[in-house]
Amino acid sequence: MLQHPTLSQYILDQERAVRGSGEFSQILLDIGVIGKVISREVNKAGLAGILGEAGTENSSGDSVKKLDVLANDLFVNYLSKTGHFAALASEEETDIVLVPNGEHAKYVIAFDPLDGSSNMDFNVSVGSIFSIHQRVTALGTPATLQDFLQPGSTQVAAGYILYGSSTMFVYTTGHGVDGFTLDPSVGEWLLSHPQMMIPEHCDVYSANEAYMYTWAEQDKTFLENFKRSNPKATSRHIGSLVADIHRNVLKGGIYFRPYDDATKHTAKLRLNYELKPLAMIVEQAGGATTDGQQSILNITPTELHQKGVMVAGNAAIVSTYKR
Repeated sequence: MLQHPTLSQYILDQERAVRGSGEFSQILLDIGVIGKVISREVNKAGLAGILGEAGTENSSGDSVKKLDVLANDLFVNYLSKTGHFAALASEEETDIVLVPNGEHAKYVIAFDPLDGSSNMDFNVSVGSIFSIHQRVTALGTPATLQDFLQPGSTQVAAGYILYGSSTMFVYTTGHGVDGFTLDPSVGEWLLSHPQMMIPEHCDVYSANEAYMYTWAEQDKTFLENFKRSNPKATSRHIGSLVADIHRNVLKGGIYFRPYDDATKHTAKLRLNYELKPLAMIVEQAGGATTDGQQSILNITPTELHQKGVMVAGNAAIVSTYKR
């Protein structure tokens, strides 16, 4: 007998509680299926010959891994057939992908199919991230770029799937954050982390200090002040965004990614595919996010592949960061 509710049981119970139509429940279940398949491929990647470079670059000029291609194709092909989405946007695609016959679908989804894939060759945790909006263009017409250029505050759901020592599916629909662990023996997502909340203590920071010499002075000062006021502060930087955020949500900590080069305003994180969905997770878990001026959720993108900066984690610490 299963000791924890399955993803489908939990979602359906939540749907009944709000007297929903069931459509949104099916969307989350569909993403769960994709996560199972990618988890299987990640676990056997070294044996299946799908590690390493694919020999191409994505929309942002980053080298594409073979698993990036596999994960992206899976997201696009599977979600295009569900009937729930009018259009898709992927970090790996230059433009939005219109879904055939999707004019009457209410939602659009943006995703990073495999965040942190540069770590895959070394068996480091990676993840998939997704962000769902209700479209702003009229039903019955093709979706447009405008449907994706919405602030994170209008997301109807967001989440990630983390592929590590175990595979976890973490999501929010605006009513807290729930985490499910994949039990490979039965092929089910089981509720393992209900209503996740960031602990109040904060003595961990995740920052790529290799870039510190190019940071703005206020960024250097912020991190130094954090260390000085937290004698037990320790650095835990994995380099896979999903893994860093996940650990800090569970253990308490801050994720700190200012401009890699303050003079050139060089940033790496994508607003639509990474910052918006992870900010929703962090804030729904009782934390805070900022770019130094406002919550990440208040930023309205002006470009599909727009990049930005983020401080995320314990609210009391994040609130002290200004630029």
